[in-house]
Amino acid sequence: MKLPPIETVENWLSQGFKENPGIWVKHSYLVGNAAKVIAENTVDLYPYQAYIMGLVHDIGKKFGSSQERHTIDGYHFLLRLGYEELARVCITHCFPTQNVYANVGKWDCDNSELNFIKSFLAEIEYNDYDRLIQMCDCLVQHDKYVLMEKRLFDVALRYCLADQSDIKLFVLQRWSKYLQIRKYFNKKLGKSVYHFLPNVVENTFDFSD
Repeated sequence: MKLPPIETVENWLSQGFKENPGIWVKHSYLVGNAAKVIAENTVDLYPYQAYIMGLVHDIGKKFGSSQERHTIDGYHFLLRLGYEELARVCITHCFPTQNVYANVGKWDCDNSELNFIKSFLAEIEYNDYDRLIQMCDCLVQHDKYVLMEKRLFDVALRYCLADQSDIKLFVLQRWSKYLQIRKYFNKKLGKSVYHFLPNVVENTFDFSD
């Protein structure tokens, strides 16, 4: 996979924060760090690749506040720069079940873009890097590591309450897939993924020593 230098990615994130200030940049660094340390403790993943993928998974947010639109904005941004293989993580990180309707966020892109994402997901097979970033994204709530279940519940509360929408069966299927991915990496690591992340218990239950 063709990867950009770390200085280039950091510049994207720095510029992105200026264009669209928010916690998403710190979130991206935490996802990248989690992916890197987990990759370091497996035999078949490259830590630098995992780190870069974690850093850029939300890079589409540099173009402004959005919900699902950031996936395709990030994909096209990296594609224009020649990082075709890397660009896929901007889309795959949001869809653990490869079902575009399993998200709780709004589809704030047009129908042609939605159809593109559907076709894109239907034509690819996820690899361990896709799954790793999906999992790590779901272990970071705002600016801290937490139990996956807390992150899932927080997202559901924020989006479903705001839109007064129900949690559908496919959303529960999405949650189940995240739990399966965590179990998969626990097995690869020989211990819980939480072993490698700082302050998960304290952050989850809102206390510190």
